[in-house]
Amino acid sequence: VQLQASGGGTVQPGGSLRLSCAASRSISSIAVMAWYRRAPGKQRELVASITRGGITNYADSVKGRSTISRDNSKNTMYLEMNNLKPEDTAVYYCYAMEYDGGNYWGQGTLVTVSS
Repeated sequence: VQLQASGGGTVQPGGSLRLSCAASRSISSIAVMAWYRRAPGKQRELVASITRGGITNYADSVKGRSTISRDNSKNTMYLEMNNLKPEDTAVYYCYAMEYDGGNYWGQGTLVTVSS
């Protein structure tokens, strides 16, 4: 499956963004989808994940400020981020893992939080 991330941009601290990850085919059978990010000079980290059954998990750094969701009818996953902070600045990548272990990465979308 090919993943296309979008929705990044520059936003002021305290602002909001919604990232989208569009898949090239149905995601209804994909076991887990997730958002990762890589900030300048740092390692890639998991931001949030969602299972096929809708169970979500968040990094402590974004918990309470972010919501991950998936719309199987649109083959799309989302990440709503609120109260953005400068430390949220990073390239955000979407990820999908199938039950047979196949895994896929999107190309990334840049989020910059700056005044």
